[in-house]
Formats: sequence, C-alpha cells, structure tokens
Amino acid sequence: MASVDTRSAGPDTLGPAERAPAPGRRGPSRHGGRWVPYVLLAPYLLLFFAFVLAPIVYGIWVSLHIWDFTLPNKPWTGLGNYRDLFDSESVVGPDFIRAMKATAIFTILSVPLLVVIPLGVAMLMNAKFPGRNLFRAVYFAPYVLGVAVIGVLWRYILDGNIGLLNHYLGILGLPDDIAWTTSTPAAWVALVGVTVWWTLGFNAVIYLAGLQDISPELYEAAIIDGAGPWARFRNVTLPGLRPVLQFVVITTIIASANMFGQSYIITQGQPGNETRTAIMYIAETGLKNFDMGRAAAMSFVLTVCLLLLSGLVMLLFRERKPKPLKGVSA
Repeated sequence: MASVDTRSAGPDTLGPAERAPAPGRRGPSRHGGRWVPYVLLAPYLLLFFAFVLAPIVYGIWVSLHIWDFTLPNKPWTGLGNYRDLFDSESVVGPDFIRAMKATAIFTILSVPLLVVIPLGVAMLMNAKFPGRNLFRAVYFAPYVLGVAVIGVLWRYILDGNIGLLNHYLGILGLPDDIAWTTSTPAAWVALVGVTVWWTLGFNAVIYLAGLQDISPELYEAAIIDGAGPWARFRNVTLPGLRPVLQFVVITTIIASANMFGQSYIITQGQPGNETRTAIMYIAETGLKNFDMGRAAAMSFVLTVCLLLLSGLVMLLFRERKPKPLKGVSA
C-alpha cells in the first residue's frame, strides 16, 4: 500500500485536528500584544518625564515666584518676573535686554559662517584626492576639544600683550596692539572666529553625510544636459541637501544662541558687559545673585525666541508644491 507524503501539504489540505494548537499551548491572541509597544517605550518615557518634562514644569513654577533658595519663603509674583525683564526701570531689565542684544549679535555673525564654510569644506572632503582621510580628521579634530580647553588656549593667543596673534601681526607689518578680548568690535571678531574654527568640523561632517546620499546619476544627467558647476550646485546639490541644511541651520542657531563658555572664558563679558550673552547673564542671575525666579523667566523667554526662530526656518525650508499650469486640470 503506497504511503502518502504530507510534508508538502499546504495549510488548506490539513484537517481541523491538524490545524488546532497542541494541547496546553495557547494560540496567538489578537489583544495579547497591545501593551508591548508601551512596555518597550516605558524606560524612555520614564527618563523623559523625570529629566525633561518635570524640570520644565518645575522651572515654570519657579519663574512665577520670587525664588531665592537661601530664604525659606518664595512669594508668588505671577508674571511679575517676566514684566521685570522688559521694564527699563527694573533691576534686571536693562541688563537682560543688553544680554539678549549680545546674543543676537553673536548669532547673526556666526550662523551664516557656520552654514556656508562647513558646506564648502564638506564638498572638498567629498572629492577624491590623496590624503582625504587626513584632511577630514584635521578639520574635525578641534570639535573634540572641550570649551574650557578652547577658551584657555585662545585667551592666551588673543592676549593683547603676550598673545601670539598680535606678535605675528607685528611681524607682517600689521597693527599689533589690538585688544582682542577687551574692546569691540575686535572682541566679536575673536569670539566668532574662535567658534567657527572650533565647531565647523561638526557641520561639515553632517553635510558630508548628506552629500554622499545624493545619487551620482543626478550629476551625470546634469552634465549631459550641459549644466556647469554652479548650475549643478544650485539644481542638484542644494535640493538634495534641503533636509540636511534645515537641520544644520536650526541646530546652529540654537547652539549660537546658547553660547556661554567662549564669552565667559575668553572675554569675560568685556568690554563692560558688551559680550555678556543671555546664558551668561542667566547663570549670573541665578547662581551668583540667587534670583532663581528671574533667571528661570529669562530662560523661558530665550526658549520662546528659539522656538519661533526654529519654526521660521522650518517654514522657509519646507518643500513647496509646483503651481499647476493655467488651463490644466489637477
């Protein structure tokens, strides 16, 4: 009697008894995996609530009080701390406006350079030439150093009396008595120059990753169509880098607006308080003057400004649908 081989039988050829689960073993449940995503997200959500959401809520609560942590009482003031920031007759109003102005000056001067120069460096690093890896390492190396190292190093280089920069300027026959850390606009040139030298490697690496994602076939097609270098850059490179460029612009604005270490170490806010940024003044108000309520209010005002700027950048970089031609139905 010939035996029947059932190894190749499909599920439709099996009987009910053969399709049923084995005794003591449950079949798949439609609702059993409902909580699996939440269980996997639980560690992150716990950390998010503990270290992000809770401090934000607590900071808002502090900003609504006269909060001196050396005193037992923290009187409620409502929006009084926020009003003081924009009151020219209050204790902190003029200084806060001056600090925000200094932050705006540094951001306006540094962001265009930190967007354009790293893009040029990334395009060079994306080319094929001997020693390319060494070239990449040299440009990224300063970013590895901490702000304390950068600040101390450049404070000595920029010193008006013993600094190497003025020494070499004198050798070249240029003015060698520039007060790079105690006068403006020289102090702004120093702070922006140091920051660009220090951080351009990070943006260049981000650009480089974006450039490597652009298909070479697009450049080949552009060359066949007779497009020159500028046309290829404008019509192929920039559209391909749109999301990367948006990320770089937003992160650079946020980083520049939060500049603290360079000003604190290199210029120490001089001359006067011309280079004292908002973050530097917030730290001084909260940690030195023990006025945590106003310091928290300053932090949230700066946060709102950065949120508005980030939203504006996202609107500028959003993809726009081409307008339909007249007489052509959608």
